Amino acid sequence: MRKGILSIGAAAAALSLGLTACGGNSGDTTAQGSSAPSSAAAAKPGKIGVILPDSKSSARWETADRKYLKEAFDAAGIANDIQNAQGDKNAFQTIADQMITNGATVLVIVNLDSGTGKAVLDKAQSQGVATIDYDRLTLGGSASYYVSFDNTKVGQLQGEGLSKCLTDKKADKPIIAELNGSPTDNNATLFKNGYDSVLKPKYDSGDYVKGPDQSVPDWDNTQAGTIFEQMLTQQPKIAGVLAANDGLGNAAISVLKKQKLNGKVPVTGQDATVQGLQNILAGDQCMTVYKAIKKEADATAQLAIALAKGEKPSASATVKDPESGRDVPSVLLEPQAIYFDNVKDVVADGFVSKDELCTGDFADLCTKAGVS
Repeated sequence: MRKGILSIGAAAAALSLGLTACGGNSGDTTAQGSSAPSSAAAAKPGKIGVILPDSKSSARWETADRKYLKEAFDAAGIANDIQNAQGDKNAFQTIADQMITNGATVLVIVNLDSGTGKAVLDKAQSQGVATIDYDRLTLGGSASYYVSFDNTKVGQLQGEGLSKCLTDKKADKPIIAELNGSPTDNNATLFKNGYDSVLKPKYDSGDYVKGPDQSVPDWDNTQAGTIFEQMLTQQPKIAGVLAANDGLGNAAISVLKKQKLNGKVPVTGQDATVQGLQNILAGDQCMTVYKAIKKEADATAQLAIALAKGEKPSASATVKDPESGRDVPSVLLEPQAIYFDNVKDVVADGFVSKDELCTGDFADLCTKAGVS
């Protein structure tokens, strides 16, 4: 899938070292010996537009991504417009058109699906607007850059996490349900590739039994609850749930609670949301995957700011678009598996605060987990 992966630390360094100005040589001097400003430095920076996908698939888009991106743009003094399409494909395209009309010279998108994303990227490109795929690769698209996590690794960590929790429970030939992400999201495909690489050998050996396996349209948590309830009705002996993110995991946990199976059936997650972490503290969720969103947002902001200033940033990783075959310049960050014992790492990193996590009954659990 890729020619190279940048570590979290290396990502920013690679971008910093890879920036080259489009203007004149900044080393040129005037007759008096003073430095002459480059054309890129003299020109007024452009405007950056960002389109987030929704608020339903994950809380992260509004609670983390928007905040971190805006902080970075504002700190650099770059005009910016961050909007959320709220899951509406028509609104997504309308927002993009408005941003381009209003002078955006850089467009950062988290696509709702590759078809809509491609239309937006292609139009932006035709208008001379630089583009970045943020978090999700637009298949067949024309984005100048792609910034995300190693999403196959995310899925691998989920598969390994479920296996660890089943081993801890001494499960014998457990029936596994897979509650996958949206079929229109390429990341969901990558997650599934990752966890199936762990689970399939166990299915083939007979160590695990493959149970219901279904995708959740648009990552909709309400639909996920209905789907999992049907799964459990069809197969009451489900003993493990590979849920692709914390929202889907919580939907499954809500159904398990009705049957008093919560805590008995391991459930995975992703995103290290407050809800997901609280479910882990309570023993209802096996694990989650922490993706350092601030590092992802900062790497994206650094690219976007450079582009807005007329520079040509380079990234030392590439990801091959499986639809077009194009190698997309990329920054890929490393995810981290989170269990009860290292929930504190997410708090220590500043992604979630102790005050919002350790409320009510969770205060004592936080103390037991070493959250400070």
